[in-house]
Amino acid sequence: MKEFMNGNEAAALAAKLARVRVISAYPITPQTVVVEKLSEYVANGELEAEFMKVESEHTALSACIGAAATGVRTFTATSSQGLILMSEIMYIASGLRIPLVMANANRSLSAPLSIWNDQQDSISVRDSGWIQIYCENNQEILDSTIQAFRIAEEALLPVMVCYDGYILSHTTEPVDVPSQEDVDRFLPPYRFPHPLDPEKPVTIGAVGVPEYYEEFRHQLQEAMLGSVETVRRVGEEFGRMFGRRYGLMECHGCDDAEVIVLTMGSVAGTIREVVDEYRRGGSRVGLVRLRLYRPFPAAELAQLLSRAKAVCVIEKDFSPGATGALFSDVSATLINQKTKPVMLNFICGLGGRDVTEEQIREAIRTTFEAAESGKVERPVRWLGLRETLVGLRE
Repeated sequence: MKEFMNGNEAAALAAKLARVRVISAYPITPQTVVVEKLSEYVANGELEAEFMKVESEHTALSACIGAAATGVRTFTATSSQGLILMSEIMYIASGLRIPLVMANANRSLSAPLSIWNDQQDSISVRDSGWIQIYCENNQEILDSTIQAFRIAEEALLPVMVCYDGYILSHTTEPVDVPSQEDVDRFLPPYRFPHPLDPEKPVTIGAVGVPEYYEEFRHQLQEAMLGSVETVRRVGEEFGRMFGRRYGLMECHGCDDAEVIVLTMGSVAGTIREVVDEYRRGGSRVGLVRLRLYRPFPAAELAQLLSRAKAVCVIEKDFSPGATGALFSDVSATLINQKTKPVMLNFICGLGGRDVTEEQIREAIRTTFEAAESGKVERPVRWLGLRETLVGLRE
């Protein structure tokens, strides 16, 4: 059954279909509609769950960890500064191997104050030990959130489903909604292997003395790396049941591509149109839309990208004083390949600025020139910068 809904509503409906039992979140733009919708489900009796109203995102995630540790399926949602306020507790969730799910409507970080979109918030917590999935459209938000519960509970890791604020969170699209019966077959009841029980009190999480701390972190690393296969398998099973297949990444026109554009999120739709335009003109260019960012699918990307002459990384984030985060990860992935493409990094769309087709053409043209010459004089470039800043005092 198809329904028209925005991305926030898709995330909320997915949590409802997953039969979550505890929801705890704090409202923040552009995520607020997620928890508003879930509170309606609970108040109307459509969802049998405890909706916990708290005073901050820090408390919201803390409450979710406690609830999940007792053996109930939990969910939260946030954006931007709220995600950063949660960051201390995010490390606890992953370190304790708590399988909970969070929706994050990507929004830029202050300062200057911005309520608009880029991916700096989730990129900033990429090392927190959470699986990160990035969605292109509202259908993928709903499907990925349902899959996220299955992934989290099999891998014993928290999962963050990321989607672009406003561009997806507030845009209405037709979404194919699966039946509750089918979701129940795909997503069995939650069973945490070590639930807290007041009748048998225990301490959850060992003290990280030097004799043990490093081994615990190594176990987390191994669990994250192993979850690549979990994400792949769950996506394939979802495809067999619902007809929509999801993998680690989407490849478009890459088989013969000399230049490959790599990106994440909703901007892939615009890039795909430009890539198709180039291919109609005879240029061998392809697109890779990365869906799974953490754990980073290094082996799969290396095999795919090493065949190209040049890689054009377009991303809505940057690491101050360095490069874009995605560019840095891909560079590390390719460093030991026998044949390596030249690589260029294009930063764009920060703070909600439009990413235009002409900017994408500029990035592709520049990358083709680098592919031809084999030289990269300026690897990191910013697209769409204004020549002057207005409204600032000298």
